[in-house]
Amino acid sequence: MEWSLWAFLRRVHTEDRNWRERERERERTSNGSSWEVLAGYRSSFSSSQGVGKTTLVRRVFESLKASNPHLKIQGFYTREIREGADRVGFEVVTLDGRTGPLAFSTISTSDSLRWPTVGRYKVDIASFESLALPVLQVKEDTNLFIIDEVGKMELYSSSFFPAVLKVLQSNVPLLASIPIPRNGRDIPGVARLRNHPGAEVFTVSASNRDAVREEIYSKLLDLLPKQ
Repeated sequence: MEWSLWAFLRRVHTEDRNWRERERERERTSNGSSWEVLAGYRSSFSSSQGVGKTTLVRRVFESLKASNPHLKIQGFYTREIREGADRVGFEVVTLDGRTGPLAFSTISTSDSLRWPTVGRYKVDIASFESLALPVLQVKEDTNLFIIDEVGKMELYSSSFFPAVLKVLQSNVPLLASIPIPRNGRDIPGVARLRNHPGAEVFTVSASNRDAVREEIYSKLLDLLPKQ
């Protein structure tokens, strides 16, 4: 599956309130290779495998913290687990420095036999939820959320997408990565994020990633509290 980075720099507009009402009605009735980013007053971008999606997200985070160390930024990113030249899995890294497994290709425990699979990887939902869900709790002093990724592995958690929706329904800016539709097919939950009226999507390539990173950083900096 291909992916996109989605950066959601969120301002509260009338259309946001209308969208939240539609989301509440729906709730009453109701990892990949290239990416898009959604940024919080609403922007997003897509990228191909190896273009540096997570590096982009991390550098935006680091630049924002350098500009104002007092910013309260919550969230997580994912990174590869490698044995030599081989990728054998993925792990979750919270922005406060905690790590834990997300998926493995080499695990064969009795518990892992019941885990869902994405390609050749078995997804450790319990480990993922123990790290991701606490850092997605909306708090009064939160200035920004970063979610890298909202992908197929993460969405095997039945609690994850509702937590993402609560972030969207808050007044807090969000920078996130989402998968690009493959063969015209989108993951239903991801489509709801992509089609949010306040989302701005960026397509990222090796040639424009630095410019996109600077644009997202500048827009977030404009929204966030000054030092």
